[in-house]
Amino acid sequence: MQNTANAAGTDGPELVDTAPLVEDLYPALAELREAGPVHRIAGTDGRPAWLVTRYEDVRRLFADPRLALDKRHAAPGNFSGFSLPPALDANLLNMDPPDHTRVRRLVVKAFTPGRVEKLREPVRRVAEELLDAIEPDGRADLLAAYAGQLPIIVICDLLGVPERDRRDFRAWSDALITPDPARPGAAKEAVGSMLRFYTELIAKKRAEPADDLLSDLIRVRDDEAGDGGDGSGGDGSGDGRLSEDELTSLAFLILLAGYENTVHLIANSVLTLLDHPTALQELRADPSGLAAAFDELARYEGPASLGIRRFPLEDIEIGGVTIPAGETVLLSAASAHRDPAHFKDPDEFNPHLGRSGHLALGHGIHYCLGAPLARMELETALAALLRRFPGLRLDVPREWLRWRPTIRARGLISLPVAW
Repeated sequence: MQNTANAAGTDGPELVDTAPLVEDLYPALAELREAGPVHRIAGTDGRPAWLVTRYEDVRRLFADPRLALDKRHAAPGNFSGFSLPPALDANLLNMDPPDHTRVRRLVVKAFTPGRVEKLREPVRRVAEELLDAIEPDGRADLLAAYAGQLPIIVICDLLGVPERDRRDFRAWSDALITPDPARPGAAKEAVGSMLRFYTELIAKKRAEPADDLLSDLIRVRDDEAGDGGDGSGGDGSGDGRLSEDELTSLAFLILLAGYENTVHLIANSVLTLLDHPTALQELRADPSGLAAAFDELARYEGPASLGIRRFPLEDIEIGGVTIPAGETVLLSAASAHRDPAHFKDPDEFNPHLGRSGHLALGHGIHYCLGAPLARMELETALAALLRRFPGLRLDVPREWLRWRPTIRARGLISLPVAW
């Protein structure tokens, strides 16, 4: 992999060309990992960042308190990221303790394994209904018709989003996560639409609360803010309190993260099984093995290539390279998952090995809040699909499949299948 010249005005080593990471991810990561534990690249916002490639370093740094998520710790001019308004930006992906601890505590009970297990049967019914709709056709884009539908229905039901308000969410999400260079204003338009959507939804739920997670969060925010329930008071600065911006941002994050990552976890897992027919047949014959297969599916082809960007609070050293305070650090879970120093035969998919320690759901205090829900959704989605469509196969040559053109996430553009 070749280095490229530094952008004007930047200091430090030349930037590594990230084009191969989009074109052929795992061989490109293997080359970087072998060459060294950390490399300077053009980050997801186009500015220089440090990419960490080896498992032990990535896992350790996921939990290192010297790496902050709060963008206020970025050096001036070092990071741009998403241009989100305050009402969407005050979310857990931009927070460190104690704010992170306070806000996470208010929602974590909604995602305990026990509460998620109660959702299994409703999720199974949704999966069956989606498969009923496509079964007569004999072929479909499984990403659009199934993997892309199930998670949005589940997370919207959990939050209490009316069905009529769900139709635009995928377009907004795609515009934000995978911007189209041909439509430079699309991401900004999506942000504006999402802000209006969440503001109006919270106002409706505040006026007419229901039995859903968003109504519960509004109740906690209003009761503990001491503002009489109109949402005008309380800045979230006290222990256990939630500001109005934090409430809106929390709803935004739950819906976006609960949808985006699960879509690609399901689609990537289906492709992995189609590529490994013996494993597919074993899991079709014994669906109880799906629970154990989750970790290997998430390791082998997880939906998040990178962890959330971080900013050192002080100069830190990784493999003999000193990264200055305030610069952007990207932790490559995709590279860590293929590190032969930790995983035996990492480029092979084998659900029987019981390989532990994958980082697809994060590690440390920022471990994925919705991990139990993601596990249950994947198990349920695959069990229904494998049972209903015993002849499931790709409907195009394997080499025709395309991945989204981003180093941030690992997701297919489409998954044409037949049965």
